[in-house]
Amino acid sequence: MGGWMEGTSSVARVIISIALMLFLGFAMTRLTKKLKLPKVTAYILAGVLLGPFCLNMVPGEIIEGMDFIADIALAFIAFSTGEFFRLETLKRNGAKVVVVTLFESCMASLLIFLMTYFILGIDLTFSLVLAALAAATAPASTLMTIRQTGAKGDFVDTLLQVVALDDVVGLVAYSMAIYIALAVNSGAFQASSMLKPLLVNAGVFLLGGVFGVGMKLLMPKKRSTDNRLIISVATLFAFCGVCALLDVSPLLGCMSMGTAYINITDDDKIFKQLNYFSPPILLLFFVRSGLNFQLDALGNSSTFIGGVPLMVIGGLYFIVRIVGKYIGAFLGCLLAGKKKEVRNYLGLALIPQAGVAIGLAALGARTLGGEMGESLETIILASSVLYELIGPACAKLALYLSKSYSNDLDDLVPVDSISGPPKNAVELLVEQIQAIQRELPEHTDEMTLNEQAFLEAAEEQYAMMGRGHGQNRR
Repeated sequence: MGGWMEGTSSVARVIISIALMLFLGFAMTRLTKKLKLPKVTAYILAGVLLGPFCLNMVPGEIIEGMDFIADIALAFIAFSTGEFFRLETLKRNGAKVVVVTLFESCMASLLIFLMTYFILGIDLTFSLVLAALAAATAPASTLMTIRQTGAKGDFVDTLLQVVALDDVVGLVAYSMAIYIALAVNSGAFQASSMLKPLLVNAGVFLLGGVFGVGMKLLMPKKRSTDNRLIISVATLFAFCGVCALLDVSPLLGCMSMGTAYINITDDDKIFKQLNYFSPPILLLFFVRSGLNFQLDALGNSSTFIGGVPLMVIGGLYFIVRIVGKYIGAFLGCLLAGKKKEVRNYLGLALIPQAGVAIGLAALGARTLGGEMGESLETIILASSVLYELIGPACAKLALYLSKSYSNDLDDLVPVDSISGPPKNAVELLVEQIQAIQRELPEHTDEMTLNEQAFLEAAEEQYAMMGRGHGQNRR
């Protein structure tokens, strides 16, 4: 693999491979942007192009040596998710949101397990892990669609809270599934041992909270912003290292870390700095996932898992998970007493699946190993690309059908809300447009806020350097 770099030094091979991954990942976003597709799709496709089934430009040992990227990427994703778990938000609709989340997550997993194990007759180990991965949802596409449409209301509030909790359920389900699968394979499975993954996750959750408190103590107000960024990245890396030693996923603990930090400090600036810092890391993670994509296995009808072609398993997984998400969301909203608009259309907005699921699939492939691990990752990668293609459109349809936003100007600014003397049609139109403009926030672009936070740290760094070299930085 990567034969064109044979004879070069190992350092050169690593640096050139990373540069190729970054450049092609960026280049592919230029194409997907024109097609209005998410960046995740561009990164995965870039990895496929660089991989052994197309251009073969990245050596195999480089691909294998970068498996730690999954842990680090998950840490950044999970920590940023913790920002949404503010206590005041959870207190308002916490119980109802938990019910909806459990139903939509568990229903998707249940239907996938019934399909793979009982209908297709696939191995219990593979069925358990694949079913657990079905629970996770990717919030990025949904959040992007909400921002673009300016949607608001009970449907949007419920959706945001569900996607924030979704990955917690997915992680716990994955941890239990992978533990049971390994126990079954080793022949040492006991029913009582199912408590172990729950206890392990509870311990990781508490440890993440401790790290979050520690991060706050290491970053008093007088700490410079550039050093705050260094400390936060170091803390995330340290926690990933501890989890690697314990052989557990860092996802739940990093969520807990972010949750503890935001509720103690109410400081969202560090999240914006990290969100601006992390794109190259996330790009490398998704491109590497594309490099691992077993394109020949997916397209070859002779590739079987438990006697079933991999293409068939992947196609059924794609369809059945959507059905499970919709039915689960409908039943959960019905039980929680949600309005008809929320109950009927919430499931449409929960289709996307990318970051967390791909990260867990990479961890699962590493844990299970062999053909089963490769097939698991291939199915998740292929379906994630498809989900990201249709996800934003389905989310926008759900927002429209739930009446969370409207394209009708009279719905946005009713004519009877315009006060003053009678006006003609043109004057009414002008006043309606002015009313909408007054309601728009000054800065709605999340990347602009992230960039601003990151640049403020750089400006402070330059200012401190200009004060002279005799002063010590805190």
